[in-house]
Amino acid sequence: MYQCKDLLKGFTYECVKGSTDVNVSEVVNDSRKITKDCLFICIQGANFDGHSAAADAVRAGAAVLVISHEVDLPADTEVTLIKVDDTRYAMAFISANYFGNPADSMKIIGVTGTKGKTTTAYLVKYILEKAGFKVGLVGTIEIIIGDKVIPASNTTPESFTLQKYFKEMKDAGCQVVVMEASSQGFMMHRTQGFIFDYGIFTNIEPDHIGPNEHASFEDYLACKAMLFKQCRVGIVNSDDKHWKQVTQGHTCELETYGFGEQADLRASDLKLVTGSGFLGIDFKVHGLIDLEIQTDIPGKFSAYNALTAIAICRHFGVSNEDIQKALLGAKVKGRIEMVKVSDDFTLMIDYAHNAMALESLLTTLREYHPNRLVCLFGCGGNRSKLRRFEMGEVSGKLADLTIITSDNPRFEEPQDIIDDIKTGISRTDGKYVEICDRKEAIRYAITNGQKGDIIVLAGKGHEDYQEIKGVKYPMDERVLIQEILDEING
Repeated sequence: MYQCKDLLKGFTYECVKGSTDVNVSEVVNDSRKITKDCLFICIQGANFDGHSAAADAVRAGAAVLVISHEVDLPADTEVTLIKVDDTRYAMAFISANYFGNPADSMKIIGVTGTKGKTTTAYLVKYILEKAGFKVGLVGTIEIIIGDKVIPASNTTPESFTLQKYFKEMKDAGCQVVVMEASSQGFMMHRTQGFIFDYGIFTNIEPDHIGPNEHASFEDYLACKAMLFKQCRVGIVNSDDKHWKQVTQGHTCELETYGFGEQADLRASDLKLVTGSGFLGIDFKVHGLIDLEIQTDIPGKFSAYNALTAIAICRHFGVSNEDIQKALLGAKVKGRIEMVKVSDDFTLMIDYAHNAMALESLLTTLREYHPNRLVCLFGCGGNRSKLRRFEMGEVSGKLADLTIITSDNPRFEEPQDIIDDIKTGISRTDGKYVEICDRKEAIRYAITNGQKGDIIVLAGKGHEDYQEIKGVKYPMDERVLIQEILDEING
């Protein structure tokens, strides 16, 4: 049992009924999971307001209700009512207290930005683990706690779930947690209740603006900026034109990184590297530390991601040699992930699933002067047709050959989606073939690969399924590639 008043530390509240000396069995934020003597937090969601379940919660035996506005309760009920300005904000602190404030026992790294969060988080995890640290990860793809891997539903989980993960990580012996911190997470107070030891800003572009997201770019930027009022050390990309706005009013120590001369940690002498079936980059690092880096991940944005990881890991006393070794072998699933199939051409898997990401990727790969740049992709069903037109047009402009195929058709017919992509390509002079079956499309790409080609399988990335008519069927591109190679080799 927990004392109610012990769960209410760290934020302002008013006890409008009952007493905070009451005992509480557990904390619940889902009206379907009410138990006797629990503390129930009434959360207002997009489709359901937990306040409407207050009476049912009392009848089911809840001892404490946390509310932000009036609720209807049975007459003469004995329940403690805690009134707060925002129940999501309160939930973050209640959850931290409920799980014993596990973040206080670990170093917490928060990575925010429009692009690069996922790759940076994995690079940091990889480097720190190579240096002997035990590291937990909370990200867009998955949550990793020791050997346990949990598929992610949100980039930044709800505060109660996040604190539960923190507790599991602490119990598993994790010394460090690296997590992607989304603007939605800040906006919905999922990251309250603890302090980040290190807060990292990669970059910002207009994104996540619309219904149920951010009202404007200014709102989006303001949510990102919250990290630097909730961390001890802020590490920011000073090449991004918005970095001063993002750090305005910061309460943390601040250091910068980038390619510009004004950065505390600087990258220079960037060179593109082409090898047998792989692409990469070399660059030098100056300022807070000095070293030379080579990594088998292509493009200038990969240099930024690597530099960001270096800026973080140097705070953990990782040696230059360990950083160099780790970055040379680092791979991030589904993010410009090289898959060796031939010495003649390069094949990679990437999550680029919208026009902006695809344009950035193909433009980067063009810099390596391939014999041909081949782009294989499809678009998801029951989503905007505009995305299909735009991706078709981008690939038509930038790729020498586009292979149009299927990608999570959901409840639409795959051919209808392919026809929409072709509409976009028709605005260009780009060559294309259409092969609806994704495995056969990949087979075509591999068997028709020419010396010096770069072939990109775009859109699926880390995903290991294909969603058709409401059913998710297993489909991992790495597995498909191996099956095709086995079949080719007899």
